[in-house]
Amino acid sequence: MEWQPLAADPAAGSGYFDAYAAVGLLAVIGVLFVAVAFTANRLLRPVVDTPEKLLAYECGVDPVGEGWAHTQIRYYVYAYLYVIFAVDAIYLFPWATVFAAAGYGAATLVEMFVFVGFLAVGLLYAWKKGVLEWT
Repeated sequence: MEWQPLAADPAAGSGYFDAYAAVGLLAVIGVLFVAVAFTANRLLRPVVDTPEKLLAYECGVDPVGEGWAHTQIRYYVYAYLYVIFAVDAIYLFPWATVFAAAGYGAATLVEMFVFVGFLAVGLLYAWKKGVLEWT
């Protein structure tokens, strides 16, 4: 009897596409599971709208005033500046390890000064525009 590869037997399958078939079957089962759960929820839930149910929920306290709250843009600007400088800190750690390696000192030092310079120019621009003043 002569040895033949497993893929040559049509009853055994190719092996390559069987893995994709298993993943596809699990994806279909997952989608069906979610669809059945949402459908069951829609059919079994109570649909009685009361005035309390239609109120906006604010941590157990009855809402006062209108539904829209005005938020100052400064909060977002400060958050954006924090993200910029957090990303800067993330880039400083790999730079410090490369800077310590032999032969990379001057080039990485110049690159980091250019990077920090761009951040400094942006910070100076925000400062000149008065974005950083809290009044």
